[in-house]
Amino acid sequence: MTEPSHSPDRAPGRALDRALPRRSDAEQPREFRREITGVTLVAFEWSGEGAPIVLVHGTGFHARVWDQVARRLPGRRVIAVDLRGHGRSSKPEPPYTWSRLGEDVAGLIEGLDLHEVIGVGHSMGGHTMADAATHCPERIASLVLIDPTILDSPTRADRPDRPNQFDFVLRRRNEWASPEEMIDRYAGRFPFSTWRAEVLRDYAVHGLLPSDAGEGYVLACPPPVEAAVYAGRVRPGSELVSELQKLTIPVRVLRARTAAPGEQPPPFAVSGTMPDLAAKMTDGTDFHLTHLGHFIPMEEPEVVARHIIEAADAVG
Repeated sequence: MTEPSHSPDRAPGRALDRALPRRSDAEQPREFRREITGVTLVAFEWSGEGAPIVLVHGTGFHARVWDQVARRLPGRRVIAVDLRGHGRSSKPEPPYTWSRLGEDVAGLIEGLDLHEVIGVGHSMGGHTMADAATHCPERIASLVLIDPTILDSPTRADRPDRPNQFDFVLRRRNEWASPEEMIDRYAGRFPFSTWRAEVLRDYAVHGLLPSDAGEGYVLACPPPVEAAVYAGRVRPGSELVSELQKLTIPVRVLRARTAAPGEQPPPFAVSGTMPDLAAKMTDGTDFHLTHLGHFIPMEEPEVVARHIIEAADAVG
């Protein structure tokens, strides 16, 4: 097992952003559907060449939250998926175990007959993409895991003393008059206040669906589904790590800043992954982004794009 490098990434995001080429604002991805493991998954494809890049979002989000990353990957084939329960994909009854989400993504990769995949995932999506790689390792060339929720802390199954620990999600506002109302409400609130304005717009515009009531909009990931996804992390992170250690592919782990001694940061202000995750991989590299919070793709999509480009170019 090789020792990973530890590279504090302090590249000024805006300067890097100006240096990166990007797709035209008029270019939109192709939406398509696939029947996978009993559900319909919706995905969005940006046309291009080379190793296919598969993007997996975190809990409560959707495929189009990756738009600003995809726009910074011109000429490359990029596929972003709405996980089950999210976006425009099927929303079956719970449970929403994370192992099932990994099987879904592996099924999509196999169903599309993708090879030499650059697998990218953020937060829960990092866990999901890593899990998917263990199901179809022969199809995955490299992983870019962005503050993945892979850790050995207690899960819902381990904490019977906290049966209502995800009730805060059930209180999330579900009904909106318009995407603009959501943007206005969230723009000044942490953690959305740390996001790029264009990412917040993508989140709102594509994260709402017309209400069945005939007026207004509702969240594309309903609060009960989001709560069920949070509750679905029942597999210890150590089990997934054991499976990942069998892979010989390069794995990049992008980690957000860690809390300072004595600091009590709000949720999502600091990293949500085990600090030695890359060190546990056969070919792992750790990038500690000490100037960013958990929502790395939303705060500096160009930094994520640069890491994806480097991972894809290394594949050839």
